[in-house]
Amino acid sequence: MPTNYLAAAIEIAKEAGAILREESRHPAQISYKREVDLVTQADKRSEKRIVEKLTKYFPTHAIAAEEGSGHESTSEFRWHVDPLDGTTNFAHGYPCFCVSIALAQQTPAAAGNAPAARDTLLCGVVYNPMHEELFAAARGEGATLNGAKIHVSHNATLSTSLLCTGFPVHERYASPNIHYYSDFTMRSHGVRRDGSAALDLANVACGRFEGFWEFGLKNWDTAAGVLLVQEAGGRVSDFAGRPYELGGPVILATNGLVHEEMRAVANEIAVLYPGPTLPG
Repeated sequence: MPTNYLAAAIEIAKEAGAILREESRHPAQISYKREVDLVTQADKRSEKRIVEKLTKYFPTHAIAAEEGSGHESTSEFRWHVDPLDGTTNFAHGYPCFCVSIALAQQTPAAAGNAPAARDTLLCGVVYNPMHEELFAAARGEGATLNGAKIHVSHNATLSTSLLCTGFPVHERYASPNIHYYSDFTMRSHGVRRDGSAALDLANVACGRFEGFWEFGLKNWDTAAGVLLVQEAGGRVSDFAGRPYELGGPVILATNGLVHEEMRAVANEIAVLYPGPTLPG
């Protein structure tokens, strides 16, 4: 049994990644959760392995898993699991997908007017099995790519930055993001849309992108990637500059140097194109 949380997450992510590699050699078995929101046999097999192993190692911990096979508990510890982030890419044979596993500890709310309970991220792993890239971080210990320390980029201007974002697979017309995509594209070296939020965040952490934003992401989409960015020296907030909370309506993750410039642009766009997913 692994001696610490991060070691367990790395071991389990590699096992789940091996399942994804195996499944990628065969035609994807696709079903749909919504009209365009697909799920594959690979998602289910990967999640089954992850949940089984986490339950074996940490039987009292809660597990929140995208395909619903996790479980609740009274524990202060909760694992956030995306067994296949980038399912649409996987289904089309585009090798941009990953396993994302993170552990958070809930800090109880104090009495009186103190802030509500919040999650403190303890460790996170993002693993792209097709490119054999394993990103890992533990709180206070920095972030790594295949064991080597990584750091966010040192680029300090938006105009010379490469950015990334994503779009929802459902309720597309409710999202204002196409306006942000257009504006940020004109103000930067470009905006990439690769279809995996966890990998986008990992790529901010290792300096490939200067910034990432997206609306409406779930806890399991961002938990591991947020810790990677923070431990690699970056900054994560909402558009108002408040610390990002898992499951919040909007996330902005950057190398820190372009954060305020991106925030200012985002708030300019919000005035012109307010959307229902924006924070009040």
